[in-house]
Amino acid sequence: MTYVITSACIDVKDQSCVEVCPVDCIHFDENLDAMLYINPDECIDCGACEPACPVSAIFAEADVPESESEFTRINALWFEDALAARRLVEVFRQRAAGATATEGASR
Repeated sequence: MTYVITSACIDVKDQSCVEVCPVDCIHFDENLDAMLYINPDECIDCGACEPACPVSAIFAEADVPESESEFTRINALWFEDALAARRLVEVFRQRAAGATATEGASR
């Protein structure tokens, strides 16, 4: 099992989780990424990052909400193909923005 960073991290990038991670498995490119990513091959499942996150974006893999399940794949993908992971984050962001706009229009 690993921990997963989900959509609440998008455009936040607080980095409190990076500071407490004992194995430095949380990464991002400051100039290119909209969020941080946990390397599932390096994560030791200690859970130190979860309470450190001020936006509650980090979950144990088994506890990732269904609506955020694609972030399990996105986190792992970033370490294989960062550009592909960034594209998926952007697709998620656009989909979420569209849902928010639709909700606002129906009120």
